[in-house]
Amino acid sequence: MLKVTLINHLFFIFNKLQMRSLLVLIFILFLTSIHHSVYAQQKTAKQKQVVQNKIFDSIQWRRDNYIVNRDSAFLNPYYALQKLTGGNKRFQQARSIHPRQDPALIKRLSEGQSPFATIVGCSDSRVSGEILFDQGFGDLFVARTAGQVMAEATYATIEYAYLALKTKLVVVLGHSTCGAVSAAIKSPDDPSGHIVTLINAIKPAVRETKSMQGDRLENTVRRNVINQVNELRQLESVLSRAYEKGDLLIVGAVYNLATGKVEFLKETLENLPGTHYKTNDITGK
Repeated sequence: MLKVTLINHLFFIFNKLQMRSLLVLIFILFLTSIHHSVYAQQKTAKQKQVVQNKIFDSIQWRRDNYIVNRDSAFLNPYYALQKLTGGNKRFQQARSIHPRQDPALIKRLSEGQSPFATIVGCSDSRVSGEILFDQGFGDLFVARTAGQVMAEATYATIEYAYLALKTKLVVVLGHSTCGAVSAAIKSPDDPSGHIVTLINAIKPAVRETKSMQGDRLENTVRRNVINQVNELRQLESVLSRAYEKGDLLIVGAVYNLATGKVEFLKETLENLPGTHYKTNDITGK
């Protein structure tokens, strides 16, 4: 009887050990399958990235998406202007590529920045330079006020971008149906708070467009941008000297809220000072 009991007990222990071994084996197989699955996913992701990089580096892709080399844009304001123009074309066509937004780049940018353009724009919530020019983190140095009206702090901001960050392009960016310009045209007798500061700054453009044919508001928006470009070009001493020697390019543009198009104003692109920078078109090359 004792012998039978002992044998049964041994069988019980043996079966239990077998069950544990089986469970351990199943667990090992499970971990192995997860490892292979993760490895396969990582391999597929890397393969996709390689293919994507090849596509993005292709000449045809660069042409189709109006790509301008970022380093070239940083070193040459005329190339920077081409880069903004190309980005806005992508935006208009709903083909934005949303560059320079990956975590690795964002981390690197914590160590410093080198924007290739300064945008002096309106505070309007519909006029975001990074979006309408399809640029990313660290690309644009932006100063915004209603009606892009400037004062000492704005001047210092632009000068800082040129002197410290080596940014060689300044774009004064107005937009269609600007509320600040509209307020200046209406010229209320008793504007609230500090709004009178904006109105007074825009009044010269209002007077200059009084007898012009066409839409009064849009004419004044354009005139205001042109006046602001001239204001910066003549601002002593940093900006005026840099502009006159052809080292700093200052131009004006108007963004159309309805179409998404940025029009660089020809009045600010003509009769520019001589420059040592190349002005050939490198878009898509």
